[in-house]
Amino acid sequence: MLWLGLVLLPALGSAQSGTPDSVIYVLSAASRFEVKTGKAGLLGFAGHAHVIRARAVSGRIVYHPAVPSSSRVTIIVPADSLEVLTPPDTAEIRKVTEAMRTEVLHVDQYREISFVSDSVTPMEEGGGFRVHGKLTLAAQTRDVAVDVRVEVGADTLRAAGGFSVKQTDFGIKPYRGGPAGTVRVADRVTFDFEAVGVAQTAP
Repeated sequence: MLWLGLVLLPALGSAQSGTPDSVIYVLSAASRFEVKTGKAGLLGFAGHAHVIRARAVSGRIVYHPAVPSSSRVTIIVPADSLEVLTPPDTAEIRKVTEAMRTEVLHVDQYREISFVSDSVTPMEEGGGFRVHGKLTLAAQTRDVAVDVRVEVGADTLRAAGGFSVKQTDFGIKPYRGGPAGTVRVADRVTFDFEAVGVAQTAP
């Protein structure tokens, strides 16, 4: 998905020590992390579809050109940076954003959403990769699989993909509100991300 401070990975240590067959990319501000919902999705408030975007995303990609399966990725999103974008900004949407942070994600207790890869497998079709990793949301960690498209430039790397999860798998009670609890939330939500990494040069 999506909601990312860095966790050091085994591959990262060797890359920083000067291993010549890997390149470290640090995520730039151009990276994007979103949660997308339908009318009954996460905070599907008043019958609207929503796009929820993180204002801040950080992370690191360790890319092994000769052995892509050795590559690793970490993405971290501050939970309190998530805000509802659609419909356009209104007092109602600001209210929904606040409810998401306090009643659903409890950002005062669970400050980060993170994804840390375990394995990267080249896909036979399309030239992409299937990335298996661990998503931590509301202090609960679950395994997820993400199909990722990758573009490598002279000094940048772009990795885009998405996946869906159930809120209840992370101990999150789907939102229910409105008059007499008539506004209800679907359990499953979809994370969508584009990680833009800038290559780090050796000191």
